[in-house]
Amino acid sequence: MVRDPFEDDDQPPLADVLEALSDPDCRTIVESIDEPMTAGELSDRCDIPQSTTYRKLDLLSEASLLEEKTEIRTDGRHTTRYELAFEDINVAVGDDQSLELEITRPARTADERLADMWSEVQKEI
Repeated sequence: MVRDPFEDDDQPPLADVLEALSDPDCRTIVESIDEPMTAGELSDRCDIPQSTTYRKLDLLSEASLLEEKTEIRTDGRHTTRYELAFEDINVAVGDDQSLELEITRPARTADERLADMWSEVQKEI
């Protein structure tokens, strides 16, 4: 069986995850996402200014805690929706007393994997 080249086995740096989760606005966003949402929807739901919401979404995305998905519209006005990219986060102390991070990701459907592969192909064109 061939290994899926788009399967992300790498964990983000622990510092990035802790920085994102230590931010109260980021935690509010994570707690508020129950379905894919736009930045504007999150801003309204979380009562956070939209410019701040974008900064927090970037922080969460860089920590691999959110996934950005582009919604293609027939009118050409595409939009980005954000959804949680994890099911569980565990931080533990290892045998050598170092902090260890484990993030459990949701299972990806074949359609999602195909969409990711197509996105990567388009980057090369």
